[in-house]
Amino acid sequence: MKIPSKTVFYTIEKTIKSYRKFSKRNFLKVVDDITIDQKLILQYLNDFPGLSQKEIAELVFKDNASLTRMIDLMVNKNFLKRSMNIEDRRRFKIEITPKGKEVLSKLEPVIAENRKKAFAGITEQELIQLDMILNKILFNIK
Repeated sequence: MKIPSKTVFYTIEKTIKSYRKFSKRNFLKVVDDITIDQKLILQYLNDFPGLSQKEIAELVFKDNASLTRMIDLMVNKNFLKRSMNIEDRRRFKIEITPKGKEVLSKLEPVIAENRKKAFAGITEQELIQLDMILNKILFNIK
């Protein structure tokens, strides 16, 4: 039996968690009190206005209850605005605010620098190969 810490899945998980910690540290240098997931939500709403809460939850790998709590926090921080959906009163319309857009613009250079550091010494071909391999694993387990 293989020791769990010696498997590729352990390495993938450790890499993701380490990168998230690294990114969060750098984010906090320019924006107070934001998480990686909150940044992702802002980015998706900026790039695809009108996404539903369910669609956002799927994109950021969160259940609906967790996403609701995150959106509440982001509304309180004035990153997002929530209003009643006129077409379906059971749903809310979620929009990025000017402050949310400002946060995104402040984080853009940080994200570019984070990726540059993370991918240092890795060729474009290696990144393409890694992406292909990870997508094969995803395909195999779906």
